[in-house]
Amino acid sequence: MGILKSLFKSRDKPTNQTIIMSPTRFLFGQTTAGKVVTEQSSMQMTAVYSCVRILAEAVAGLPLHFYKYRDDGGKEKAIDHPLYNLLHDEPNSEMTSFVFRETLMTHLLLWGNAYAQIIRNGKGEVIALYPLMPDRMTVNRDDNKEIYYLYQVDSGPQVRLSKSDVLHIPGLGFDGLVGYSPIAMAKNAIGLAIATEEYGSKFFANGANPGGVLEHPGTLKDPAKLRESWNATFGGSSNAAKVAVLEEGMKYTPISISPEQAQFLETRKFQINEIARIFRVPPHMVGDLEKSSFSNIEQQSLEFVKYTLDPWVMRWEQAMTKTLLSLDEKKHYFIKFNVDGLLRGDYQSRMNGYATGRQNGWMSANDIRELENLDRIPESDGGDLYLINGNMLPLKDAGAFANIKESEESNEEVLEVEESNGSESRQPRGNPRENPLPQRTNR
Repeated sequence: MGILKSLFKSRDKPTNQTIIMSPTRFLFGQTTAGKVVTEQSSMQMTAVYSCVRILAEAVAGLPLHFYKYRDDGGKEKAIDHPLYNLLHDEPNSEMTSFVFRETLMTHLLLWGNAYAQIIRNGKGEVIALYPLMPDRMTVNRDDNKEIYYLYQVDSGPQVRLSKSDVLHIPGLGFDGLVGYSPIAMAKNAIGLAIATEEYGSKFFANGANPGGVLEHPGTLKDPAKLRESWNATFGGSSNAAKVAVLEEGMKYTPISISPEQAQFLETRKFQINEIARIFRVPPHMVGDLEKSSFSNIEQQSLEFVKYTLDPWVMRWEQAMTKTLLSLDEKKHYFIKFNVDGLLRGDYQSRMNGYATGRQNGWMSANDIRELENLDRIPESDGGDLYLINGNMLPLKDAGAFANIKESEESNEEVLEVEESNGSESRQPRGNPRENPLPQRTNR
């Protein structure tokens, strides 16, 4: 029991914080490549910026609806509920639903946690949601093991919020309470990408031959002045390939290696894939089309929805259901993102799928038109009519099975008639409409 208690000590009294720049736990900051990685510096990398933007805009652009269960087992949009307008249109008076979700998703990808303050009226109903900065939030438990949040206001004291006042969407973490930042966990890979980019920038800033030695046969009185004159004349990318005139027997010896020898370009390309791997984004979505083709890009896009977006969407749905709905409301309402639009495929594939559903009777014309965002056909014109091919029959009504059933029904009718007439004779079981075969005679 002592071992188990020590294992779960961090969960009973969590010490981790969403302020990742704290000297504890996993840190932003110095990396093995010698570069400082923070949420701001990492966003200056085009690969990081692209991955964060793709995921944030994808989640923000998905249709988000608030549904209620019908008595017949179906569902419908609960447009009369106050939460429908907050989630679908305007979570507060300052931003749209798209901007709100994009902001929280960016926080989630950079810090590993997303927070929003819940504003309620006197009845306890949610009337507004406002984003909170993750680097100012601390999550703790009180003496009664209840979770509470401490938020540092600008140039002010910390504000204590209860768990019912905060919408918290945690990312991947170790204790289930808070998530850890993907940037902090992969800071060395991002730091190497920053160092590689900086090397390339300095290489072109210093010219095609950035380093070398000027040799003079005699003694120079002021070598610093000669070095400054050389850099001013031949340094920089604008002075690349200039012809140098050396006097007094001086000789220039380059000592730097070429970017190809240092595998500079290969390193930069690999780091792009490394960052895309951190966020589980297909390389072709961040501009790397080396291993992509027309035959596999569509499949990669479907895998992006299934393996990348779906887990994030599920975190959003369950966190909002847990915090925004009461126990009684959870029995009648639910929150759902619609990802069907991203899974539709190309036009020909969709039409083939619709044709199969229409011909097999489980899709109507209006079902198809709603998926394609087209106006419904009036019910009087057959828009809600379900059809099926005429050559498809139940097995019991087809072929030999139908003959057997018909024969059994005929025999039952004959027996009922004989019993009603009180006849003691019984005819052999068979179909009375069938003519008996003539007896075979020997010739």
